[in-house]
Amino acid sequence: MKVSMKRGCRLSRLFLISVFILFLGHSAWSEETVVLYTALDREFSEPIVLEFQRQTGIRVRCVYDTEVDKTVGLVNKLIMEKSNPRCDVFWNNEIVNTLRLKKLGLLAACVPKNAKVIPSQFRDPQGYWTGFAARARVFLINPDKLGKTPIPRAVSELADPALRKNATLALPFAGTTATHFACLFVHWGQARTLDFVRKLHANQIPFQTGNKHVAKLVAAGYFAVGLTDTDDAIIEVRKNPRLKIVFPHAAEEGSGVLFIPNTLALLKNAPHPEAGKRLIEFLLSAFVERRLAEGPSAQIPLNPEVSRQVRLPFPVPARPMMKVSFAQAAEVFDMTIRELKKVIRQ
Repeated sequence: MKVSMKRGCRLSRLFLISVFILFLGHSAWSEETVVLYTALDREFSEPIVLEFQRQTGIRVRCVYDTEVDKTVGLVNKLIMEKSNPRCDVFWNNEIVNTLRLKKLGLLAACVPKNAKVIPSQFRDPQGYWTGFAARARVFLINPDKLGKTPIPRAVSELADPALRKNATLALPFAGTTATHFACLFVHWGQARTLDFVRKLHANQIPFQTGNKHVAKLVAAGYFAVGLTDTDDAIIEVRKNPRLKIVFPHAAEEGSGVLFIPNTLALLKNAPHPEAGKRLIEFLLSAFVERRLAEGPSAQIPLNPEVSRQVRLPFPVPARPMMKVSFAQAAEVFDMTIRELKKVIRQ
């Protein structure tokens, strides 16, 4: 009798353990997942991703880039994975490389319900990408290091002899700096742009590994002027209010304020398309743009409603935006990088 009862207890325990294991397996199998490749700095994007997980219960597997490879590394990864996509959503911190992916046929049309509030110049008419939360290309100025030298008002003034050895910018092979130079290729033409780079060399203006590094070097007093992005600049200004953010003028052709939006795109043949669409709609929400605007990166909202509600830590100028065709910049992007490398690595 005792033996029979012991056997019965053992069988009951084994049965309960088996049910528990099956339950865990089913839960893990049924858990919704979405794969996100993001070029926005992890310190800015991760809190947003965690909030999406909290609100929806959908697990997000993130792949981040590095400061050196900025965007280009993830784009190359997506191209390599074309025949077997692993990514659902690409959160790019700029736009030109997103357009390149569209041209290569790697993106799927996706028109989020909340995309209509975004100005038309910042979204694809066919729904292959949508922009949000822009940054501007600006000068970060260290007045103590600049002294009596006039503050530059245009990108071309970085080649002014008055700034010899006293200004810096990121290598234009990746990220927003690559986008910026592709736009200059469109507006200035190849000859003028390459001549500008040669003048930078002659003026002993060094290139850095990324915009964040540029901002840190200016803040530390190694240089008086750095061409960088608003998000990297404002972080240093908050640490040292004596630093100044200066927006370029629009006086000369191809100059002016260049606003570069973050962009969202759904990958063609994405493994989790429905979860990917939910993530895109969440990232385009007023909640996310407001959070990015009010957060440490001070992203510039493109949603007019959010623009009216938030107060950025720097005045966004009323000057005209740089007259730019991002589509044309995408067309010349590969040539831009190839020709710039020839000059810079001489």
